[in-house]
Amino acid sequence: MDTRTPIPASQQPLAMSSRQNTSASAGLRVLRTAIGAACYFVFYFVQQMAELFAPLLLIAGAAWAALPALVKTLTRTTASADPQAHDAIASVANAIPEQIVLAGHELTASGLICDGLGLMAVAAAGATLAMLVGRKL
Repeated sequence: MDTRTPIPASQQPLAMSSRQNTSASAGLRVLRTAIGAACYFVFYFVQQMAELFAPLLLIAGAAWAALPALVKTLTRTTASADPQAHDAIASVANAIPEQIVLAGHELTASGLICDGLGLMAVAAAGATLAMLVGRKL
């Protein structure tokens, strides 16, 4: 015969509800971890892309801004030496555009530099947010 005593009816719902609360809190923890991991991925991905393109834009913008000045300096130094070289360098200096329209976007040297600095700020924000989300996980 079974000698175990049955659990009183008043305690059964409590036992069931504590199991349900445990599974509900575990489900919420899993959901919270999944959302945190997705946010961490997005922030870290944006940071990596910004870190990749920021130096490229800065270098391209600085080179584009410096190129006309370098060519003008070269023109001045060759003006007395050879008139034909002076004319060739002057035509190259005039061929350097101040702006380029690419796929409907206007690109300038100062715009590239500003975009590079903006991407550096985005990279810093992404790193900060990824760190904060990482701590919460």
